[in-house]
Amino acid sequence: MKNTANFNIVARLAHPPWRLFWVCFFSFPLPGLAVAPAVKNYLYTGPVRLKNLAALIQRSEIQGVQVLYSWKMLETAPGAYDFSPIERDLRFLRRRHKKLFVQLQDRFFSRQARRLPAYLLRRPRYGGGLAPEFARHGRRLVFRGWVAAQWNPAVRRRFQRLLAALARRFDGRVAGINLPESSIEILAQRTPAGFSCGRYFRATEENIAFARRVFRRSAVVQYVNFWPCGWSNHHRYMSRFFAFARRRGIGLGGPDVVPYLRGQMRNSYRFFHRYRGRLPLVAMAVQEPDLKYLNPKTRRPFTQSEFAHFAQNYLGARIIFWTTQAPWWRPQH
Repeated sequence: MKNTANFNIVARLAHPPWRLFWVCFFSFPLPGLAVAPAVKNYLYTGPVRLKNLAALIQRSEIQGVQVLYSWKMLETAPGAYDFSPIERDLRFLRRRHKKLFVQLQDRFFSRQARRLPAYLLRRPRYGGGLAPEFARHGRRLVFRGWVAAQWNPAVRRRFQRLLAALARRFDGRVAGINLPESSIEILAQRTPAGFSCGRYFRATEENIAFARRVFRRSAVVQYVNFWPCGWSNHHRYMSRFFAFARRRGIGLGGPDVVPYLRGQMRNSYRFFHRYRGRLPLVAMAVQEPDLKYLNPKTRRPFTQSEFAHFAQNYLGARIIFWTTQAPWWRPQH
């Protein structure tokens, strides 16, 4: 079944040389590849009509759906909220005895996607609302997408007001809420006004801590994979954030599961392993790009059980959000 989600959620994974991949993979074998019953399986999708996924959602091994909602979709003007898309999805899932996990999206991975409320993009106090992301490919700068300027206190206040409004309406009614990945690419030559890696790190802490305060009954999860200026725990961003999450009772997760991928192992994966069993929740996603990676032992794409085994037994995941593009969801004839 084709996933009609049009958010262009792209995993920021640096494909390692195969020699290094083999070394990392066989340093940590994957025994007993079976989907552990303790893992809860959710589908993930963008803001599509869930009836298009009804056959998948109805499957007995699926506990619910993670749906991505953009900031623009939920706030039409300052303090004017439209939560009807969430209410519609919640009704659909409840009728089928399934759960809803909300991902509140404030970053977008295409040139056209500027999905913040119009007032944030126009009023000077918000500094344009969005900042562009670039990556360097050789001598070229390549546009990657947009990220909300959460380091701007005025933007952050509006975001937290949205979180508070969501909590008043949905706390205890949805299974949980998660904020998207920590990874962004900001180049020194194109640094937005007011941005610094430290301000971005502190803004991420502040937003998820606020979400934890206002959502008292639903799970709260921050996706963390990489940090700007923070490769391989530089500035101790990764170690500080995991310790912060544990102290505050905040769940953590990530947008990608690829067993023992070298770049991830140098960043968030090793901390998930270190904190296994010490966080209130770990929720990981297997997204479309993850399906392209090959198990070097079999020279075939990773199977569902291989993803699940690594997510649960190495990363400590208790929820997996599965892309509907995965071949194991296709009808068998």
